[in-house]
Amino acid sequence: MSSARNTMTGMDSESIKKYLFQTAMKSQWEEVVRAYRQNKQAHKARITKSGDTALHIAVLDGQEERVEELVNLVSEKELALEALEIQNERGNTPLHLAAAQGNVRMCECIAKGRASLVGIFNKDKETPLFLAALHGKKDAFLCLHYICTPKNPDKSPPKNPDKSPPQSSDKSPPNYNYCRREDGETILHRAIAGDYFDLAFQIIALYEGLVNSVNEVGFSPLHLLASKPSAFKSGSHLRPWSIIIYHCILIDELKVEEADHFHERVIKTINSEKASEYPENYKTCINFLLVFWKMAKALVTRKEDGHRMQGTNIPAGKGSTDPENPEPKGGNPGHYNACFDYVKLLSKAMLIVLGLGSTEIQKIRNKKEKHKWAVQIMDKLLEKALMYEYEDSGMNPQEATTDETRPYKISDGGHHITLGDIQVPEGVIGEGSEVTQNKTPYELEKKETPILIAAKNGVTEMVEKILEHFPVAIHDLNAQKKNIVLLAVEHTQPHVYQLLLKRKIMRESVFCKVDKDGNSALHLAAKLGDYKPWLIPGAALQMQWEIKWHEFVKNSMPFHFFVRYNQKSQTARDIFTETHTEIVKDGGNWLANTSQSCSVVAALIATVAFATASTVPGGTKEENGKPTFENQPAFDVFSIASLVALCFSVTAMVMFLAILTSRYQERDFGKELPRKLLFGLTSLFVSIAAMLVSFCAGHFFVLKDELKYAAFPVYAITCLPVSFFAIAQFPLYVDLVWATFKKVPQRSYKD
Repeated sequence: MSSARNTMTGMDSESIKKYLFQTAMKSQWEEVVRAYRQNKQAHKARITKSGDTALHIAVLDGQEERVEELVNLVSEKELALEALEIQNERGNTPLHLAAAQGNVRMCECIAKGRASLVGIFNKDKETPLFLAALHGKKDAFLCLHYICTPKNPDKSPPKNPDKSPPQSSDKSPPNYNYCRREDGETILHRAIAGDYFDLAFQIIALYEGLVNSVNEVGFSPLHLLASKPSAFKSGSHLRPWSIIIYHCILIDELKVEEADHFHERVIKTINSEKASEYPENYKTCINFLLVFWKMAKALVTRKEDGHRMQGTNIPAGKGSTDPENPEPKGGNPGHYNACFDYVKLLSKAMLIVLGLGSTEIQKIRNKKEKHKWAVQIMDKLLEKALMYEYEDSGMNPQEATTDETRPYKISDGGHHITLGDIQVPEGVIGEGSEVTQNKTPYELEKKETPILIAAKNGVTEMVEKILEHFPVAIHDLNAQKKNIVLLAVEHTQPHVYQLLLKRKIMRESVFCKVDKDGNSALHLAAKLGDYKPWLIPGAALQMQWEIKWHEFVKNSMPFHFFVRYNQKSQTARDIFTETHTEIVKDGGNWLANTSQSCSVVAALIATVAFATASTVPGGTKEENGKPTFENQPAFDVFSIASLVALCFSVTAMVMFLAILTSRYQERDFGKELPRKLLFGLTSLFVSIAAMLVSFCAGHFFVLKDELKYAAFPVYAITCLPVSFFAIAQFPLYVDLVWATFKKVPQRSYKD
């Protein structure tokens, strides 16, 4: 190795490539740096089959310090930019790789003072800025954004001082060419698609023109958000105990991060990474102490503010000029804000104590964080939405002049974006004009407005907000002429349907609409799709909720409100019977199997209960035939429990036999069969409990003298095997009760 060092300056290109490859693969980065320092040919040497340089591999290996050294060495030579612009076979420069990894330190080291590197496209027409957004690397994205959008040095006042410019900023306008891929997807599309809502919020603030941008199939960011029901609370199902934790967790709202604050935070982050790492439990203790330090600091600050306000005769909660802590618009008193701050800090303390350590709590926190931030993104998108300001709402794009579908073409570093044969100036696409490329009729048919997509997916938050901003959206139709009501019913979204029922305005003009096949909302409610939407197991219970959903839609409107026949001369009842044939058959088989297994257990309990009731513990007295243990509490418990077990086991057996001999007609699944099953299971559970109590009470006379105190634990362990059956069947019982007493079925949401 020492001889190689001495002759490094005299190596030819092939030798230096081989040497760099070997040292890089062995992670001998000091040797790589020495090679860069001694041989200029190493700067542009491609050392792998994929065309990577040593700098590419150093970035992929996360060698931050070595990357800085290599970049500094390249910068000392002439044509340094060419060495940093080298692309591998996928067109990725070292900056592309650093941005995809989200390494802020490497991004700033490579791109600082070289803004043109941020605008280089790879083979997929993706810039480093786009890759940072694609992978959800917010800090790397902001770093590259502030590098390619520097502050504007020209801050001269406007020529007309009486009229201020429409938008004043000390920064240059953002370059929209860096933000769009060849298929029309923008950084905002990708951030929302990846659930990176904190990044999407920053993009909306920095690139307002992307709010109304569309990809090659005509989907805007709002379309994508509407197709993500799991991002909203209405599309998530939480367990009862999870709901309590969900409401106890407080999430801070997203805020726009300014350049100065971002750079300051990045510097602190880099310095902390360089510092020694503490063990995880130490970090938890430090975080816990920091919470109480903030609480004490907030309390002292509030008291000082209160004394200062009293000295200046300023009412509490008013006249605050502190930009860091602005008072809310409602003018709430200062102590209300202090209480709110304390609650937030206590909630954080609770999470630290419980875990930040508890995986389940962290999952619930992440879910609530996503829900709250998704609503914020939705509000921002709707504030800047222009879809209903023009004649073309984006729902029915203009017909194409040709049948050819052409992707977006973005010229490398140019200032025009090509849509088909049209040259559009930079940034125009993002200004809300519904520019649509040449599309086939099939692609045009797929286009739907965000409110229709939200209605199909059950995103009630978006449906309500769009109707609040754009009431005219309630009349939107898709290619099948289905409006928001028809889509909500067809895709079994009861929450959306109930929300629309509350809006009494224009009810008759919206609810009585039919699609192009003449199907009303009642016809669509009668259809059974391939996907079983209800949050309940078992074909019989699914059928019960199908009937409830159909009846709910039918009874929600006046008599004869819906049309009776569609274009195929079918009534809603005809469609219901036709589409539910298989589920009726499956429901009958499920009920028969369940009833058979339960009736066997009920018969066994009835037999045991009858034998137990006829056998008196301790026998009877010869002189009068009365029980020996008469008037003792344990004997009274035994007598009552054995009688209850016998009566309820026979009742359960009768109910299950009634189910087995039923006709299993379609209408029977609505009330009759579920009620019989519920009554039978209730009787079975009561008989099982009574039988166990009867056994324990009768056997108590045997152990009461020697094992008096140990009797109850022994009985508890003995009864466990018999209780397993009841425990296994109890979820079914809960589902039965839920399905019987729930008026409107609950939708199941699964990612």
